[in-house]
Amino acid sequence: MSASASRRPPAVARVLEKVAAAARRYEMFEPGRMVVVAVSGGPDSVCLLHSLRDLRRLLRIRLGCFHFDHHLRTDSSADVRYVARLADRLGLPFFLREAQRRPARGESPEAWARTVRYRALFEVVEETEATAAAVGHTADDQAETVLLALLRGGGLESLSGMAPVSRPIVRPLLAVSREETLAFCRARHLRPRYDPMNEDPSYMRAAVRGGVLPLIEERVGRGVRAAMVRTASLLRDDARFLEAVADEAARTVLESSDGPQPERRLRAASTTTLAKPVASRVVRRALLSMGLLPDAGHIEAVLDLAAGRPGRRVSLPGGLIALRDREYVRLSRPSSAGSPPAPPRR
Repeated sequence: MSASASRRPPAVARVLEKVAAAARRYEMFEPGRMVVVAVSGGPDSVCLLHSLRDLRRLLRIRLGCFHFDHHLRTDSSADVRYVARLADRLGLPFFLREAQRRPARGESPEAWARTVRYRALFEVVEETEATAAAVGHTADDQAETVLLALLRGGGLESLSGMAPVSRPIVRPLLAVSREETLAFCRARHLRPRYDPMNEDPSYMRAAVRGGVLPLIEERVGRGVRAAMVRTASLLRDDARFLEAVADEAARTVLESSDGPQPERRLRAASTTTLAKPVASRVVRRALLSMGLLPDAGHIEAVLDLAAGRPGRRVSLPGGLIALRDREYVRLSRPSSAGSPPAPPRR
């Protein structure tokens, strides 16, 4: 250990050790390349930015600081100023993007915010030719994600939680608890911002964070977050195996044509002979490639077409049409409907 490392407060050293270990284990970064760090101004993202700056020579990376203003709060401009000053003090380029509209009536603010934020983040990654976008999800976020998946009736992928690497997204803090990021900030005398929306129980994640998880831990008499994180890791191994099987199946079942009107074709007879977990994954990747982030109902609708008689069709979100002909289920979008950008994946 270097002299400078030995002088670090234990709370700082503990986080840096975990971040460095995650970066190496999952090969998160390419030496010499730019990493765009998404910073909301909260404790987790502030901890992430400072951690990567401390480790930038060890990891041989260059950093940029990204902030997205959703304009959902009247004081959101204060967050912008805070993150801009933080980037300036650390000598990092600052990339600001802002929402150009508000959520539509009936649209989930949480889902809307995530979609527009990630879309802007991916644009900055492309503009800067970065190879990674680092986000501040912690072990607590992972536990919340698993519990939310259970409450929503999610499948294996949902219960697997967030992957450490899902290019271009990387999550160096997944082994770090929220308590540890707070301790890091205190040890560094940092004063992160706090978003009241994160504590608003009208938002489902906030309700799980502030009410459901603490209640479970109180009733069972012990912490359950670490167990949920372990469960997610084990299920992720199973999900990867099924994805590999689906990769092989897609080579014979799924066909594509890209042109003015892109189309994906699923061989109906071959699709129906696959085990359902594999067939569902093949359909999901076909729908994703057409710009739709599908839910279970969309996938079931396509599988039902494959098993049914020719001539039937189903209308899917975004103007996407699934049509069963004699041999295929064809996924296409009439040119008048346009093609929305592909949604960010978890």
